[in-house]
Amino acid sequence: MKLKSIITTLIPFFGGTLFGLGLLISGMNNPAKVRGFLDILGNWQPALIAVMASAVLIFGLAFQFSKRRKTPWFGDRFHLPGLSGISFRLLAGAVLFGIGWGLIGLCPGPALVDLASLHWPAVGFVVAMITGNRLAHYLVGPAR
Repeated sequence: MKLKSIITTLIPFFGGTLFGLGLLISGMNNPAKVRGFLDILGNWQPALIAVMASAVLIFGLAFQFSKRRKTPWFGDRFHLPGLSGISFRLLAGAVLFGIGWGLIGLCPGPALVDLASLHWPAVGFVVAMITGNRLAHYLVGPAR
């Protein structure tokens, strides 16, 4: 196995492990904590603001740094979104995502982390998420 192949395997593994640890340590995989954060008109629990603000700040700094480079350190090209602006499709997807997140208190990242627990709610959520993804892919086509 070549060094580049090893690195391109290890970097996503390291990133995924770091992401999963962050979700578990911060409690973002706890649906009750997330629902408390989303309940801004009721018993609001703002603790997750620090997690989200840190993520946006770190991503913003890394993104600005990456704009100075022609290629990523361990890839051939940057994979940037081709869409710009707000479309009906984006708004519809955001509304559906928000409804699902608000009802259950899980979004895809924490749900995948919870999948390792093999508890039925996490497994059921991931199966339903994949079903919804494939259904949307079939009905409206892949994201562009």
